Amino acid sequence: MDRKFFIKTFGCQMNVYDSDYMAQCLINMGWSSTNNPEEADLVLVNTCTVRAKPEQKASTTLGRLSRLKKKRPHMILGVVGCLAQEKGEELMERFPLLDFAVGPREIAQIKETITKAMEKKERVVALDLDEPPPEPDNCPGYFQGRVTAFISIMQGCNNFCSYCIVPYVRGREASRAPQQILQEARSLLRQGVREITLLGQNVNSYLWESDKERWDFPRLLREVGGLPGLLRLRFTTSHPKDLSEGLIASFGQIETLCPHIHLPFQAGSNRVLELMKRGYTKEDYIELIENLRSVRPEIAITADVMVGFPGETDEDFHHTMDLIQQVEFDGLFSFKYSDRAGTLAATMEPKVPEEEKAERLKILQEFQKQVTFEKNKRLIGKTVKVLVEGPSRRKGQYMGRTPTNKIVNFPATEGNSLVGKEVTLKIKRANLNSLIGSLLN
Repeated sequence: MDRKFFIKTFGCQMNVYDSDYMAQCLINMGWSSTNNPEEADLVLVNTCTVRAKPEQKASTTLGRLSRLKKKRPHMILGVVGCLAQEKGEELMERFPLLDFAVGPREIAQIKETITKAMEKKERVVALDLDEPPPEPDNCPGYFQGRVTAFISIMQGCNNFCSYCIVPYVRGREASRAPQQILQEARSLLRQGVREITLLGQNVNSYLWESDKERWDFPRLLREVGGLPGLLRLRFTTSHPKDLSEGLIASFGQIETLCPHIHLPFQAGSNRVLELMKRGYTKEDYIELIENLRSVRPEIAITADVMVGFPGETDEDFHHTMDLIQQVEFDGLFSFKYSDRAGTLAATMEPKVPEEEKAERLKILQEFQKQVTFEKNKRLIGKTVKVLVEGPSRRKGQYMGRTPTNKIVNFPATEGNSLVGKEVTLKIKRANLNSLIGSLLN
């Protein structure tokens, strides 16, 4: 009997990695994947709770899928991920047709959970945060045809920034053994993957120690970066307070390491940064950027920033804008602060009115759009190396990324044969979110 599964993923790259993990487990159990939940025998919703918006989206999706399950009672419906960890019991009450809620550290038991739900008709809530990060369920050929892939090198976070729910839903930091990471990377490369991104809530604090050896993050980068067949190496996300001299130096030492770093700063006001418990100042952050650019002048810098943290004044926001103007980011992921239950910031007053948050976000985003567009326009006429990932959304074109992570679309009749290869393009036109190029040679 052909049993089909469907996975809906919200949130960060770590959730994408976790969904791939569960998909491989299911394929190894004899299931097949479908893109249509209406023909699935098992539906999983992998959730995010870092802000209010993805939580709302996940709840809406669970409501819609519950209505689907009413029509298809045999269908197993599960919620996994960070929202499941935070509100698993509550979700099971709110959605009576849910079969299970599984936190991020419990997805290693996904096979057992599904068996309980299907065969024993049990409703399962699995939310233990002390489990180690799961090891991949090897599924030969799963990544065939993919050019890029993720590897989780650690789980959890020990920083407890005052606004952040992550330590409560992902648990304490736990690093994976380097040999397991290298084995996973070799498996991806054998399947044709050419670019690997190492993932963690804070990759900079990766640490593996045994009686005989000690691996920090720069050492892991060197080892993965030197694997035969790897064209490009990336990592995310970094915390500024843990960005070491050794890691900065890696950008000048490791040939495969792409000149791009995502380094969230969250705010430019030292007063707000202290309230956030971020562990650095505006001046510290700017110095880190200067050090990165001295090692790799062409490095692209992207970041996260929020507006409307409790108590944020116009002057605080001015400091944030000043930092943005000084750094000239290649791109920013910007958003309005939202209370996360259980965090210190949720208890802080005064709250910034929604209309003020919206106005500040608009000012910030409009400014950043100009900077991003200007930076993209500077590339017109330049030649760039692009790793071809596949067909573009634009008809008759293919797309890839530069080492600095900029998307480039280009026309190519022989595009299929170029997938997975690095090609040289000349940039003809710049848009806000992408570039248009033409093949050289």
